Amino acid sequence: MPVLIQQLVKKGFLKKEEAASLEAEIKDSGRREEEIVLEKEIVSEKILFQLKSKILKIPLKEIFSGDIALELLSLIPEESAKFYKMVPLAKRDNLLEIGMLYPEDLKAQEFLQFLLARQRGIEHKSFLVFPSALQEVLKKYRTLKGEVKKALSQLETELSKEEIGKKPITTSDIERMAEEAPISKAVTVLLRHAVEGRASDIHIEPTRDKIRVRFRTDGVLYSSLFLPLRAHLAVVARIKILANLKIDESRIPQDGGFSVHIGKKYIDFRVSTFPTALGEKVTLRILDPNMGKQTFETLGLSGHNLKVINQAIKNPYGMILITGPTGSGKTTTLYSILNLLNKKEVNIVTIEDPIEYHIDGINQSAVRPEIGYDFANALRHTVRQDPDIIMVGEIRDEETAALATHAALTGHILLSTLHTSNAVGVIPRLIDMGIKPFLIPATLKVVIAQKLVGRLCSHCKKKENPSLEMRDLILKEIQAIPKKNKKDFSLPTSLHIYKAEGCKKCNFKGLSGRIGIFEVLIMNSSLAEIIRKQPSEKALEKEMKNQGLITIRQDGMLKVLEGIISLEEVLRVTVEK
Repeated sequence: MPVLIQQLVKKGFLKKEEAASLEAEIKDSGRREEEIVLEKEIVSEKILFQLKSKILKIPLKEIFSGDIALELLSLIPEESAKFYKMVPLAKRDNLLEIGMLYPEDLKAQEFLQFLLARQRGIEHKSFLVFPSALQEVLKKYRTLKGEVKKALSQLETELSKEEIGKKPITTSDIERMAEEAPISKAVTVLLRHAVEGRASDIHIEPTRDKIRVRFRTDGVLYSSLFLPLRAHLAVVARIKILANLKIDESRIPQDGGFSVHIGKKYIDFRVSTFPTALGEKVTLRILDPNMGKQTFETLGLSGHNLKVINQAIKNPYGMILITGPTGSGKTTTLYSILNLLNKKEVNIVTIEDPIEYHIDGINQSAVRPEIGYDFANALRHTVRQDPDIIMVGEIRDEETAALATHAALTGHILLSTLHTSNAVGVIPRLIDMGIKPFLIPATLKVVIAQKLVGRLCSHCKKKENPSLEMRDLILKEIQAIPKKNKKDFSLPTSLHIYKAEGCKKCNFKGLSGRIGIFEVLIMNSSLAEIIRKQPSEKALEKEMKNQGLITIRQDGMLKVLEGIISLEEVLRVTVEK
């Protein structure tokens, strides 16, 4: 039995029969005992590696990737560091400190001796390190600025050969540079780091003296790095080649897209070019396929709102509309509903601009207005495809609104989005688009209004007492929630809020991802009567309260008390009436 497993038994973390089963699994799989112990969560990595440190009599060292210089990493090639699970930690005079997961591995030690033999006079000392810390250091090999700097230095060499200023650069010159290794690598690095940093968008913008690259993360744009202006044409051309756009067309905007394999999955990128006074600006929207497979709970739906939506999607026909500002996650919510409705016995057809996430078993079609295939035209043809469920990316005009209403009226489930500030605003918006008031109750089943807010980092958030003003603000909203819906949640005995100062896990932003705050309006007989008679804003708001609707701000306040989001985030995205 492996020594580490024996010690886990001796310390009482494992029973003998469990240890025997574990030993058999290690032999059958050929994997290391540490990997399997951590995978099965028998003990934490801290306990496991403290135990291993005592067994091997090798010191265990806690490390932070930010303390390790990029120049130091060059001493051990990236592929070797990954294979042998080792990284350089520090270099003092002629002594190199090495962090290892498996210092007992003879092959790893032999490689280390071979590597250092080429650097005469260098000795080394091995330390045991935690697996999570090692992974963070391995990521640093691919630091954005380091990789881009290396690729761009090669690009600068290539550009200097072009003798810019002595002869005009032709389209073929730009295309050739865009296909060459330096620029190709620089663009690939940008894409990969944006994905790994959980960015939703990449902005590549020319200024007077440089190219500014910004990533949008958790709804906020951050400057990531600056590139030399001389590389602008080649960078833009490379992205255009990937997106199958016209390289020699820079006077008008162009739209396209491409997919690349990053890590263990394919990521889709939607590309938009835009002419500015200083050159073409390029924006790339990152579309992770996993985002289209989220559950209602991970989106942020809970309690009363979750019950209402789960009931609404069981209707055999009718319209479900999602509303909110641009970038509020409406499409992601649509896809979550589609995933629940996607069964082999139904025919689902979507009309999108563009297709953001591909879903197996669903017929997805992208509109092309430039050839006359717009939402209205596509919807007209879709109803001839014998659909059970239709998803229209957005209702933008009167014709699409009329066709969508007719489709919902004739036995189809129709999903779509509108741009209004709240759920109640959908009704006057539909009337403004020419839908007769008497048709709305017969077709509209539920309206979901949503906004996105930053989720507090779970690693650094801390509980604190709110100020008197904040306390009054929260209580005012919570007390306004209808009594019949208060049973869906329980208020804490003492009122606290949460704040996150920032840590290594969240890159010192205090936020980690985003979550939705929602309000859900359902069609019932009372609302139908108001719409048929006189759908004034005052009457609609009164019915909203009678219905027990939890407003977006109230939903946000509940999430504040749960410690999911901050009060500041709720106030930032909601406006008190």
